[in-house]
Amino acid sequence: MKKVLITPRSFRQAGDFTFKLLNENGFEVIENTTGKTLSEEQMIELCADVDGLLVGIDPVTERVMKNSPKLKAISKYGAGLDNIDIDAARSLNIKIDRAAGTNAVSVAELAVGLFFTLARNIVPVSLSTKQGGWERFRGVEITGKTVGIVGLGMIGQEVARMTSGLGMKILAYDPFVDTESDFIKEYNIEIKELNELISSADFLTLHLPLTDSTRFMINSDVLSSMKNTAFVVNTARGELVDEEALYKALSEGTIAGAAFDVFSIEPPGDHPLVKMNNFVLTSHIGAYTAEANIRMAQVATENLIRMLKEQSQ
Repeated sequence: MKKVLITPRSFRQAGDFTFKLLNENGFEVIENTTGKTLSEEQMIELCADVDGLLVGIDPVTERVMKNSPKLKAISKYGAGLDNIDIDAARSLNIKIDRAAGTNAVSVAELAVGLFFTLARNIVPVSLSTKQGGWERFRGVEITGKTVGIVGLGMIGQEVARMTSGLGMKILAYDPFVDTESDFIKEYNIEIKELNELISSADFLTLHLPLTDSTRFMINSDVLSSMKNTAFVVNTARGELVDEEALYKALSEGTIAGAAFDVFSIEPPGDHPLVKMNNFVLTSHIGAYTAEANIRMAQVATENLIRMLKEQSQ
C-alpha cells in the first residue's frame, strides 16, 4: 500500500471525506500530529518512506526530496509554492500541483476587513475602551478612496469585486494581466505601472507570490513615495515587505498604518512592529475559514491522487 503524508494542521477539520477518498484509492495516511509547522529535519524523517505529500507551509527543500526516494507527487494545500523547491522537484521527476483559487474568497475578505480595521482604528479603540477608556478615535471613510491591488490573480480579483461594491476607485498592477479582459472592463479597473499605483493608492494591498524578484518589493523607497495618509495591507507573504523599512515609515509618519496577516518569521517574537498602535498583525488566518478549509482539502486530495496515479502508469 502506498503511503501519503499530510502536514497541514487544519486538514482534518475539513472532515473525514478526504481520508475516506484516500483510503478508497489504496493509500495509507500519515499525519502531522505535532500541532505545529514541521521543520526541515522533521520533514526528512516523516517523508523518508512516503509516495505522496500533501503539504501546507512546511519546508519541502532539496534535502527533503533527496532523502525521500519513493516521493513522486507533492500537492500544495493552498496556492503559494514558495516553500517548495520547484527546481529540485523537477530534476527528481516529482510532480507538483496546488489548490489554486480555493482560498481566494477567504483571503480577500480578510484583506478588505483589514481595510476597515485600519480606517476606523478598530484595534486601538477596542483596547482603549476595554481598559476603561471612552476615547473617540477619528477614522476615515473607505467609500471614494483608491485601492491599489498589486497582483490581479484569483485573490486580487476577489478584492477588486469587493472594493468595487464599496465604491472605491480600483487601480491594479500585474505584468501578466490581459488589460482588455471583460473582468477589467466590468469593474472599471485601471492598470497602472507600479510606481504610479503606489503613489496614488490610499490602500495598497498585496496579492502576489514570493519570488526572487518580489522579495522586499515594498521597501523604503516605495514607502517614501506613498501618501502619508495611506495604508499597506499584506495577506500574501511576509517577505514581500522590508519590515525594518516599514517600522521606520510607521514610526516617522511616512504612512498612516499597516495591517498584515503574514510575517517573515512566524510568529514574529519581540519584533518592534508588533508593539506599534498603527500596525495590526493577525496569525496567518487568511485561508483559515470553514469553507476554504473544505475546498482546499478536497482539491488538494484530488490533485494528489491524480498525480500518483499518473506517476504509476
